[in-house]
Amino acid sequence: MPQLQHSLISLVKYSVKYLKREYNKRNISDFICFRKRGIFMKIAVAGTGYVGLSNAVLLSQHNPVTAVDVIPEKVDMVNRKKSPIADAYIEDYLANRPLQLTATLDGDTAYRDAELIIIAAPTNYDDISGRFDTTAVESILSQIRRVGSKAAVIIKSTIPIGYTQKISALYSDLPILFAPEFLREGKALYDNLYPSRIIVGIPEGREELRPWAEKYAALQQEGAIRENIPVLITGSSEAESIKLFSNTYLAIRVAYFNEIDTYAEMKGLDAAAIIKGMGYDPRIGDFYNNPSFGYGGYCLPKDTKQLLANYRGIPENMIQAVVSANETRKEYIAEHIAGENPKLVGIYRLTMKSGSDNFRSSAIQGIIERLTDRGIDLLIYEPTLQEDTFQGIPVTRNIEEFREKCTVILANRIGEDLAPVREKVYTRDLFSRD
Repeated sequence: MPQLQHSLISLVKYSVKYLKREYNKRNISDFICFRKRGIFMKIAVAGTGYVGLSNAVLLSQHNPVTAVDVIPEKVDMVNRKKSPIADAYIEDYLANRPLQLTATLDGDTAYRDAELIIIAAPTNYDDISGRFDTTAVESILSQIRRVGSKAAVIIKSTIPIGYTQKISALYSDLPILFAPEFLREGKALYDNLYPSRIIVGIPEGREELRPWAEKYAALQQEGAIRENIPVLITGSSEAESIKLFSNTYLAIRVAYFNEIDTYAEMKGLDAAAIIKGMGYDPRIGDFYNNPSFGYGGYCLPKDTKQLLANYRGIPENMIQAVVSANETRKEYIAEHIAGENPKLVGIYRLTMKSGSDNFRSSAIQGIIERLTDRGIDLLIYEPTLQEDTFQGIPVTRNIEEFREKCTVILANRIGEDLAPVREKVYTRDLFSRD
């Protein structure tokens, strides 16, 4: 019996050594095989916004994930299994699923210990330079290099076309890939659980990174609920192009239906009937066609401008047109409201869309700026905003006060709490959906 025990112990030790050795080869076939045996990949995610947190939750179903952020409150909330952003699926998964997810302010340790690092830092568009501000991405890459991390790096932040190729040359010691996100705010985790496609871009001349691209795609597939997800592994510049061209196409669609709505309203036509009739054509479809005050949010405004910047020196008409069309739509809405000479205009919510708590570049803000320039008094109703003013405009969290005081109420997306004063409400929300 002692001899048998000794033999079993020796066998276990040898097996562990063997698995570790084979795992470190980072061969994709071995990777898939070993994952089935319970060997996990240590992952660090830089950023806990919609992109970062949704990916951290998705991947932590089967892997130990450390989410890194610079805001202590967000780190604390994640560690208490609370979501710092409004997203029903993220909130549910954090509260009710057995995730291997922790959050930290200590990026050095997280990146040093990781085998895979996902960068989901913000890249806002700079109107002066005419490009995305990639400072946050480069700061994280410098940190990864400084701590001596050997991890593969996946950039998920939206970036200019050609950026991954350029940054990969500057950080040639790091295996850097680009994987675009196609998420909706408020439904980010849902869109990762049921993705339309998985795309991973490899810089030109770095074909040795293909196994890592395949590993990352396998990780995404493993965390998803949808099966048979299309996967495309392509060049990094092509992957960057897919992201910007996709979002610009969506912006074109929004702008197109908004211009139909403008025409119908000015001509006294039934816009809903026109759009519904168009939607019966399967080539057009009855989706993503609800008029609004303009396209907004974190992605479409900046991505269209960045693509336009990438077009410098290249003949085009449509890309400039969609950027201009969005401004024209907001100007039309503001002029229409100003023409009614309202005593006090109410702004119903600052959020970009229903189910979101994000104010970034929401279309209503463009309307606010234009009405303010015309000297019109405004009152904002935004229950999620703790401050009493927004850009110098009074804010109330009391819906009764808001409904009573305002003579006209602007609602990009109408809510049930406006039903008692529906006659005051101006909206182009024809179908009660985003």
